[in-house]
Amino acid sequence: MKRFAALFDRLDRTTATNAKLAALVDYFDNTPPADAAWAVRFLIGRRLKRLVNTRELREWTVAASGLPAWLVEDSYEHVGDLAETMHLLLPEPPAHELSPPLHELVAKQIQPLRQLDDDTRKDQVMALWSRMAGTERFLLNKILTGGFRVGVSKRLVTRALAEVAGVDSSLIAHRLMGRWQATPEFFQRLVAPASEEDFDLATPYPFFLASPLAEDPNSLGTPANWQAEWKWDGIRAQLIRRGGQTFVWSRGEELMEGRFPEVEAAAEGLPDGSVLDGEIMAWHAGQPLPFAVLQKRIGRKKPGPKTLKDAPVAFLAYDCLEHNGKDQRDRPLLERMSALDGVLATANGLLRSEAIKFNEWEALPELQAQSRERGVEGIMLKRLDSPYQIGRKRGDWWKWKVEPYTFDGVLIYAQPGHGRRSGLFTDYTFAVHDGKQLVPVAKAYSGLTQAEIDRLDRWIRAHTLERFGPVRSVEPLQVFELAFEGIQASPRHKSGIAMRFPRIHRWREDLAVSDADSLSDLKKLLPDSAA
Repeated sequence: MKRFAALFDRLDRTTATNAKLAALVDYFDNTPPADAAWAVRFLIGRRLKRLVNTRELREWTVAASGLPAWLVEDSYEHVGDLAETMHLLLPEPPAHELSPPLHELVAKQIQPLRQLDDDTRKDQVMALWSRMAGTERFLLNKILTGGFRVGVSKRLVTRALAEVAGVDSSLIAHRLMGRWQATPEFFQRLVAPASEEDFDLATPYPFFLASPLAEDPNSLGTPANWQAEWKWDGIRAQLIRRGGQTFVWSRGEELMEGRFPEVEAAAEGLPDGSVLDGEIMAWHAGQPLPFAVLQKRIGRKKPGPKTLKDAPVAFLAYDCLEHNGKDQRDRPLLERMSALDGVLATANGLLRSEAIKFNEWEALPELQAQSRERGVEGIMLKRLDSPYQIGRKRGDWWKWKVEPYTFDGVLIYAQPGHGRRSGLFTDYTFAVHDGKQLVPVAKAYSGLTQAEIDRLDRWIRAHTLERFGPVRSVEPLQVFELAFEGIQASPRHKSGIAMRFPRIHRWREDLAVSDADSLSDLKKLLPDSAA
């Protein structure tokens, strides 16, 4: 743990990419595989399932610190991060003991908390607090709260591991995908030479992500060099058929076993050694259904007959990453599409995301404008000679999304953010007119510049009406234009509607409260079936 804490301190002291990379390489070069494996897991954002709830941690902080509960709660509200709050309030231990290695701390003292009764779990955590100090105890708190973050990206960790292993970073990125346990054996395979791969059949490939197209498509050059497709509004997924087994992975690296049985059944017809990239869509009678229908399936690990009937889904394939057990990602898109046609010919129930036929760029704007009517988000543009890359690399894949919906709402509530934003009011609730009252319809926390956040924070403090814990109601005087991607009926909300991805578009200081939109205006945007 001491070595991991030293790495954290080195990473936290610099914003220079090269300095962070050097710190990571030094750590992985000089750390036993058992510890390095856990460090990789935490650094790339794979957290432990929460073993202790925040209420318990706050209560135990009161007991360990001897401070009154109200002071602990006020401190938490001010700091905004529970792990840091506990670190600041807990007394330093009388004598700092030698902390165990990272893998022993996690495997022998933290993970077993799940099986302990409440009193024993409390005693175990408080004993750890009494034996650890400084950065080591801070990191312990981060692991306990499940909010571990450090200023490095997964890409930078991948680069460091590639340098240690002496292999291409794309190979490391692939090895980090899928299901794996933080064991010494895993870390040794992770940094092994390219000829010594021995990975799970279920392992997906890293996803290639499109970049937003902000310019006119004419800027991309000759239309004949590009393929256009609809940008589907579903769950990005990889469908794998290897060793007579089927695996469905989300872009978030979640194995969605059993959640989409109709897709898994259709995949049984795929040739062994096939990996397809595509979209899981709510789908019926050859047409996409609203994303709200797909939401009924998200989170249901074993959907029942009624759910399967009410929310049918389909897999729309738009790329072939592996064919007959051979990696196709270095081949141009045109060749991968040919392989995709051959693969899908053997599988009933899997759909092909067809290309949009066009000869001139001028033909696409009219089609792109029809996106909402077609139930899609816009148009994808892919260079026909492009390989399947890793992550978001500009130039070969572009997403040309339809303009979002917008409305003008009134700020009525605000609360502090978390972490570095914990001292500022950055999370806002907005309302629209419903007769003579204002009804909340959306929450948003992004879209303002830092200067605007600072100015709005001062305004909120000066115009607070009431306080409800960390939340403040404010005078309904400020109007903001908000953007959002979709809208649906929702009986769970007072307004009767729910918005998808609301965010602040701009601060409308030119508008009075009376100029804000009404609830009836927003309900006109609901799909006909939900109106």
